Amino acid sequence: MLKTIGVLILVLFGLATSGLVYAAPADAVNNPARSQADRERDKTSQPSAILNFVGLKPGMRVLDLFAGGGYYTELLSYAVGPDGQVISHTNAVYESTTGEEAANRFKDNRLPNVRRVMTEINQLGLEEASHDVVFMALVYHDVYFTADYWPAVDRDHFFRQIHDSLKPGGILLVIDHSAMADTGMSAAQNLHRIDEVFARQDIESAGFVFDEASEVLRNPDDTRTLSVFDEGIRKKTDRFVYRFTKP
Repeated sequence: MLKTIGVLILVLFGLATSGLVYAAPADAVNNPARSQADRERDKTSQPSAILNFVGLKPGMRVLDLFAGGGYYTELLSYAVGPDGQVISHTNAVYESTTGEEAANRFKDNRLPNVRRVMTEINQLGLEEASHDVVFMALVYHDVYFTADYWPAVDRDHFFRQIHDSLKPGGILLVIDHSAMADTGMSAAQNLHRIDEVFARQDIESAGFVFDEASEVLRNPDDTRTLSVFDEGIRKKTDRFVYRFTKP
């Protein structure tokens, strides 16, 4: 009996030190393994409210698409727990700017339920009906961004990949910087924003069902005329949060 209790204590200690003993969103955010830099970002990203809105549960499989440095990946990792899995996706462009942050975050198997994947947007290589949630934080507008260094995106194929990778009833969570009304996709080019009405209609037309919006990241003082990288609005943009489901 004492031996069994001892083994159980060791297992629980191992989970705690890896950070994976927590599951509830509030616990994920308060995990002591998180960095001070991430905690500073919490002030403008409101992760507890976002994770609650997604409806994450232990054991879920989540794709963090274009995860950058992995801020949300780590939170998702804690929220789904040791029986869940998070795919932290990146591509060559994101890797060139956020790869060092990601490498430090994931080194020494720090988040054992995370698998890091680097593929390009038109060839994501996703397994069919494999995810409960696809998480897109501040990257949807890149579907409509064009530049010499950014691969041309086949919009229909992109959404087909995402749609097919979700289980029936699965969730697509989209957070993005809001552009001025009636600007469609045009603000994606220079401001890295997108018209939220256009976004909803666009994603619905790709076979997703709009479920609900959250107002937690709204900023009515944002004129939506500045680039999201402008120091006058950086990290303080007006952002929409949409939850869609796959029928």
